[in-house]
Parts: sequence; structure tokens; C-alpha cells
Amino acid sequence: MTAPSRRGLNDAVTRLWSFLAPAYDLPFLQQWLYRPPHDEVIAQLRAHQARKIADIACGTGILIDRIARELQPDEIYGVDMSDGMLAQARARTDRVQWLRGPAEQLPFDDGALDAVVTTSAFHFFDQPAALREFHRVLAPGGLVAVAALSTRQPLLQAPSANRWKPQHNASPAEMRTLFEGAGFVVSDQHRIPRPVWTRVISDLITVGTKT
Repeated sequence: MTAPSRRGLNDAVTRLWSFLAPAYDLPFLQQWLYRPPHDEVIAQLRAHQARKIADIACGTGILIDRIARELQPDEIYGVDMSDGMLAQARARTDRVQWLRGPAEQLPFDDGALDAVVTTSAFHFFDQPAALREFHRVLAPGGLVAVAALSTRQPLLQAPSANRWKPQHNASPAEMRTLFEGAGFVVSDQHRIPRPVWTRVISDLITVGTKT
């Protein structure tokens, strides 16, 4: 269960993204900031041959719309807390089922999905709670792929008591520990390749399987 302080943070972030939603789809932002992690996630889903997929913190639906068009899964869901983001997502496509909810309390039954993905949002989640929830909604053998900001300098992290308040950019080692603590076996982890002029963005994809 998400603590009251965490719910307050979620509400604040949700309001911010509802306000910023119109700018989210700007071509230069999508091309240089978001396209590299989206490409990585789609490659993982294609290799896994996932058929029931949810994108958590889906924003305006650019990634999940690509997944629908390129992979044509049987069931596909976009989940976000922001009404503004979801309004733009619904206008984008009707191929996706759009749902409102937090990463820590997903609107799915146990074992309902065979892949859960999230990009460029994990640093805002209650990370252990979100990964436990991803594990709950996945069927055995299900895939989780998290593309997230990740520090290259662990010593620059905030003290552990301050983690996830308001955000936490986990190191690669910490991401592995989080995944394993939630019950996943890590199958892949690497820095996301980027053009030289965007490498100031330090992001990482971590992929796991529910055993």
C-alpha cells in the first residue's frame, strides 16, 4: 500500500503532467528524449512475443500506440494517473484500452498480463511497491522492462531515508536488487544507446522475468 506522503507526491506529479501534457508530444522531445528507450522496450517485447501488454505511466500514449501498430498484441493497455495525458492518449488511438491508476495499485487481476513496461517515469514511483505490483499482475514467465533515469555516480544519491521523495534515480546495482527483491530474475540490463548530444541523459533498461 502506498503511504499517505507518497499519495500526496503522486497527486502533485499528476497535476504537473496534466498541465504539461500539451508539450509532451513536441517532435524534438519525442525524437531525442523518448524514442531511444521506446525502441529498446519494443525490441524486448518483440523478442518475448508478448501478447497481453500494459504500459505504466503511458503519458500521451506514443509508446503504447507504437506497440499496438508494430506488434499487434491481443490485449493492450495504457495506464496513467494524469487525466490530461489520458485525454490526449484517447484522442490518439482507440486500439488501446486506457486506464487511470498508480503504478503501485494497478487495475488488473493477478497474473492477467504477460508483459509490463514503463519508460521515463520509474524515478517517480515507490519503486519497491511498483515492482511488487508488476510481479503480481504478470503471469509466470511474464516480462517486465523498465527504462529509467539511472545515476552513473552512486555517491551522489540522496541518503536512503530520502529515497523516492520526490524521485530516486537508482544505480544499475540497485535496480538489480529491487528486481530480485520483487521476485524477478534479471535477464538483461544495459545503458540505453543515445546520440552523442543527448548522452547527458543517463538512462538504463533493466529487464526481468517472473519465475
